This record gives sequence, structure tokens and C-alpha cells, in this order.
Amino acid sequence: MTKMDSKETSSTERVIKKYPNRRLYDTDTSSYITLAEIKQLVMDSEPFVVRDAKTGDDLTRSILLQIILEEEAHGSPMFTAPVLANIIRFYGHAMQGFMGGYLEKNMQALMDMQAPMVKGVMGANVFTQMQEQMQKQTEQFLGTFGIKPSA
Repeated sequence: MTKMDSKETSSTERVIKKYPNRRLYDTDTSSYITLAEIKQLVMDSEPFVVRDAKTGDDLTRSILLQIILEEEAHGSPMFTAPVLANIIRFYGHAMQGFMGGYLEKNMQALMDMQAPMVKGVMGANVFTQMQEQMQKQTEQFLGTFGIKPSA
């Protein structure tokens, strides 16, 4: 992505500006917002981008990672230490690009199944089978790169 591309924004995308004082400004509501409010935008599937107020650089990923870090620090974490270690091992690996796509597709599959499960269309047994299948696929995928998942 070029510097020019990073400054372009879809007209439907909400723009949040991040200032040097670390404050976040929502240009749609003309008010400062918190990370919790950005998390709510994510939960509502509202498209947005976070831009550095001075340079226009896209900071969206950085803000999303910050939200994940806060979520992991409270309550019950989603990622175990072995999972995080395996993700780190893929940085700099020849297959780094494929891992991102693999994780994204599996997350989307889970999101697509969430609605029917909430409505009770899917039984617990089917969900368990799907979970086991995804675990096997992940183990096979990691195994092709010599990475053994930890128990």
C-alpha cells in the first residue's frame, strides 16, 4: 500500500483520528471517543479506519491490537501462550502470508456459523464435531511447516 493509497477512504467508512496526545476523535460525531467505543464499532460491524491526525497513516491495526491486548488482560483470555508462540514463529517464515489468510478464513467461517448457532439451529454435537475438524485441519496445516501444536 502506498502513502497515497493509505490516505484514501471509502465514503461509507467512519474516520477516527488519533492525535499525538493519544486521544481518538470520531469525525462522524465530532467528539472524542474511547477504545471501548471503538470496540463497540467492531461489535456492530461498522466500517471505520483510524488515521494519524498529523500524517494520515492508517493506525487501524495498531488500535485493534491494543483492544485485543486489553481484552486478553481481563477475564478469560482467548489465546493461550502456546498459540501466541506459534503465531510468533510464523513471522519471517516463508509461509507468513498464508497463515494470515488461513486464520482470516477460519475466523470468517466461525462468524458465519455464529448466527445459526445462536438461533439453536445447530446442536452442540454438530458444533463439537466442527471444532474437532478445525483443530485437525490446524494441526495438519502447522505440521506441514514443522510446527507441532502444544497441548
